[in-house]
Amino acid sequence: MQFHFQQALRAVTLFAFFLFLIKLHLGEEITKYVNPKYVLFSQTAAVLFLCLFYVQIQRIWGKRHIHDHDCHHGCSHDHGESASPVKKMISYSILIFPLVTGFFLPAKTLDASIAAKKGTLLTKPVKAQEQIENESELSHLDESAAEVEPNLSLYENGEDGFDDQVPLPNPNEMADEEYKEKMKQLDNSTMIDMKDNVFEPYYGEINAEPHKYIGRTLKLKGFVYREEDFQPNQFVLARFLITHCVADANVIGFLTEFDKAHTVKENAWLEIEGTFHTTTYNNAEVPVLKIVSWKEISEPAEPYVYPVFTRIK
Repeated sequence: MQFHFQQALRAVTLFAFFLFLIKLHLGEEITKYVNPKYVLFSQTAAVLFLCLFYVQIQRIWGKRHIHDHDCHHGCSHDHGESASPVKKMISYSILIFPLVTGFFLPAKTLDASIAAKKGTLLTKPVKAQEQIENESELSHLDESAAEVEPNLSLYENGEDGFDDQVPLPNPNEMADEEYKEKMKQLDNSTMIDMKDNVFEPYYGEINAEPHKYIGRTLKLKGFVYREEDFQPNQFVLARFLITHCVADANVIGFLTEFDKAHTVKENAWLEIEGTFHTTTYNNAEVPVLKIVSWKEISEPAEPYVYPVFTRIK
């Protein structure tokens, strides 16, 4: 029997990817990388890695191969030694690098330094339904998921002792009727509560027609981000919108104004209440919040917001 080092290295790599995905799920860090609706895909990937590992370990030990024929000039078959050591090292380094960083470096939340590179969407409103329609290829998965109603009461803060900071399985998935009811509440409410599960559609509607909301009160939480041309009393209370994964993250938020804005550090998380007004920014009409009350809070367990995906029954 002969030990095949390269086959063993492949098996170890496959098992390491399986462990990495399990680590993300058990540590509830998976949604810091992908939209919650893709959690099922990552779980499936973990199972596939485990199956491939099982297949691969059977190749580690094998009979010693004795090459008893000469290979003439036109020989076209491969003896498994065609790749140079340098090429093999590069190939395995590409696979091993994300594993090393994933296991030994903590997941870092996107912050104002990343927002500065991407810029905000103050003048580019996001329409919820446009994004939902772009996700139609996944509708069959959500329809099947709708058959099983998750027990969300386990995640509520109450006698069960669970903290309300614990992320829900996918709070941004809702029935079409529920979505329409949420949007109706937006139109009729004088106090608009920008909860995480409606942040993106509410943001899109408000930015599309800011004049409709003048004088209303809004409550939201986010991190502080400033652009270079802001006045001392201005900042954006922002959130990162994750459509698929962190690579496509966009910064959305509302321009806010209050006298003590200069005392608040960038990246600080705030919960505020303010009244809507409008102003001109980059030659476009945008809503601006005049803060009436605020408090500094710790970063929430789920710092990102996601597009709403509706189920049509």
